[in-house]
Amino acid sequence: MDRRRPRRRHPRPDLDRLARELTVQEAVLAYTWALGGRVFTADHGEHLEDDEDDPMRTATRQMRGVFHQLDRGLIRKRLRDGRATKGEQGGYAYGAPRFGQQAVDGELVDLDAEKEIEDLILAWHDEEGLGARAICRRLNEEGLAAKRGGKWHPTTVARIIDPAAREAARVRSAFDREQKREETRRTRASKILGSSVR
Repeated sequence: MDRRRPRRRHPRPDLDRLARELTVQEAVLAYTWALGGRVFTADHGEHLEDDEDDPMRTATRQMRGVFHQLDRGLIRKRLRDGRATKGEQGGYAYGAPRFGQQAVDGELVDLDAEKEIEDLILAWHDEEGLGARAICRRLNEEGLAAKRGGKWHPTTVARIIDPAAREAARVRSAFDREQKREETRRTRASKILGSSVR
């Protein structure tokens, strides 16, 4: 007698929780079915495998996926547009506040303790001619905490001294995030392709 407990099914709320991109949705479903698995969602019940005699089944599911993807795209666009508009109006749009400022109720305000350190950095640079590394070393020696309470790094000091360096760092950070997203997409695609050829 088989005393193993029956496997529980845990339906997802709906199909868009599985994936918000049509290609990912279809790949996950195809992979699950290829392994002999079954897919259930709370709003639909079981999602049956594609059937050549019932093309409407596939079309209906994929249309739902298209609208899920569209909905996510529209949400992202509204967020980007809202941030851009707020930034154009001089408000705090996104990203970590720079040293010397903090976000309060969606607006950037000066942080007095950090502003004092920022003024000190600028004074050492303008009046004593110290570079970023020398200032960084002095800050750490005097035990003055950086933005998140850790030690100072020359790059952080350079951003305070030179606004152009701060802008370059922002652009580089945005580029790095996009590269990371592209790497994630490629990794996901490789896994899907690799599983399909087995």
